[in-house]
Amino acid sequence: MSITTENILLIGSILLFISILAGKTSYRFGVPTLLFFLLIGMLAGNDGIGKIEFNDPQIAQFIGIVALNFILFSGGFDTEWRSVRPVLWQGVSLSTIGVVITALTVGVFISLVSDFTIIEGMLLGAIVASTDAAAVFSILRSKNTGLKHNLRPTLELESGSNDPMAYFLVLTFIMLITDPEKSSWSIIPFFLRQFIVGAVLGLATGYFGKLVINRIRLDYEGLYPVLVIALMFFAFAGSDFAGGNGFLAVYIAAVYLGNQDLIHKKTIIKVFDGFAWLMQIVLFLTLGLLVTPSTVLPVVGIGLLISIFLIVIARPLSVYLSLIPFRLRNRERVFLSWVGLRGAVPIVFATYPLIAGIEKAGSIFNIVFFISVTSILLQGTTLPFVAKLLHVSLPERVRRRTQLEVELSETFRSEISEIRIPSGGSAAGRKIVDLRFPRSAFIMIIKRDGIFITPNGSTELREGDTLLILTHDEKTLGAVRSCLMKGRDQPGEFERKLHLR
Repeated sequence: MSITTENILLIGSILLFISILAGKTSYRFGVPTLLFFLLIGMLAGNDGIGKIEFNDPQIAQFIGIVALNFILFSGGFDTEWRSVRPVLWQGVSLSTIGVVITALTVGVFISLVSDFTIIEGMLLGAIVASTDAAAVFSILRSKNTGLKHNLRPTLELESGSNDPMAYFLVLTFIMLITDPEKSSWSIIPFFLRQFIVGAVLGLATGYFGKLVINRIRLDYEGLYPVLVIALMFFAFAGSDFAGGNGFLAVYIAAVYLGNQDLIHKKTIIKVFDGFAWLMQIVLFLTLGLLVTPSTVLPVVGIGLLISIFLIVIARPLSVYLSLIPFRLRNRERVFLSWVGLRGAVPIVFATYPLIAGIEKAGSIFNIVFFISVTSILLQGTTLPFVAKLLHVSLPERVRRRTQLEVELSETFRSEISEIRIPSGGSAAGRKIVDLRFPRSAFIMIIKRDGIFITPNGSTELREGDTLLILTHDEKTLGAVRSCLMKGRDQPGEFERKLHLR
């Protein structure tokens, strides 16, 4: 079956529906949901029962880049700075030094066991050097597995931030293969430009985005996520146009925005969470359609050999060497080594050699596809067992208590207070989002001239407004006073307190 304008929506909707149902079933077996999406794409492809003809790597790459933008941005937007700050440098070390070590060791091994040159081997190593956060945490959630200490934020930071370095290495080795006369020293200015421009544009986009989101007045709440999508694509395309690393720019912009007080932030989070899932499904379905299983079979032997080397030697070596300066228990290092799952990102990166016209691009793509699938199957299905074996998973009782405490701290407060904005107060005439209100306090409702208003970040306070505020302790209430009454303001009129606990 060929893909036409008339049948693409019908086929797409059916594939999405089947994928979601299969994904729901996969949780029972502890297999990553996204693997089912990939298999459904393969079944629908030219070698499967669907007989859909799709062999355009450029379209697949375009879909992959768009999908990765949403996935990276959603992951960065959900990253809490206070949770990753204690593990910042070890996460950065894993996502940079660890990726380089993985690419180099795998490249050398491939050149020794196959007819690949050293540069071609390192290109393949760079493609499979980044890990997949979606695959890791879908398995942990499916088995309700919690992790001790700072392992979870470390994995989140590494998986979310290692794509830019892998992307840089892929472009570098493609450049060296297609232009053999190019000096190896040219990598240094290319590296500096990629990461400096990407980081600067990412921060600039995040800062500019915060100002625009909080100051622009849009008539519809649903337009704010659309505005953020525009900022996301600007960060990627603008950085790429300037010679920077677009994936790095998107991730940094997302982390910056995600840790700021934004108008309609909850709406933005929900919309991007839905988009991220949609893009993951579309990405895996597309890659499944692009793969021809009959061409993968001839590389099963070399693919299995490389996959075992990557899991048993390359990944542990990169973890141990990149984490030498940091204090971690051996069992934590072993667990981090085992969690190096490969997912959709390597398969997307494998389309770059295809488009560049590299001689062994077809073999590279098929090998990378096989490595990703075996990694998910072998490491993914055993992940909860390994966590328990190494004693890095939280006991059921502790995990339930921790989850309950988080839920209570987010949804319940111990005290409700009414605060009246005094005449001439500094908070009058300012938007709530500009007050730097405590995160643990929540304005439930505003009474203004006998009318009750449900506030959001863009709501402007006025003199005489009465605010009904939820807080959980006296310290938070004091912080609320500081935000609302500054300088020579007189204390607000606290009319009533209702204790909830």
